[in-house]
Amino acid sequence: MEKKKCPQCKNLILKTSPTCLYCGRPNKFITKEYVNKKWNKDKNKNIFDYIFINKNIVFILLSLFTIFLLYLVKYNQ
Repeated sequence: MEKKKCPQCKNLILKTSPTCLYCGRPNKFITKEYVNKKWNKDKNKNIFDYIFINKNIVFILLSLFTIFLLYLVKYNQ
């Protein structure tokens, strides 16, 4: 495990740690990679994942739509 000194508090921290354990300063060697890995997880998601987030809501809407269509067909004969 490689260690380096924190520029702010001068304590030894690991090069792979995202922040200093003592002062909380972000580690400049890992911060960009760490942030991209942690926060940009949804780059490969499909557009339908955003539209239909909750499958229960989609199921309820589809069932209401079919009931409405059956109602229209029944009473318009």
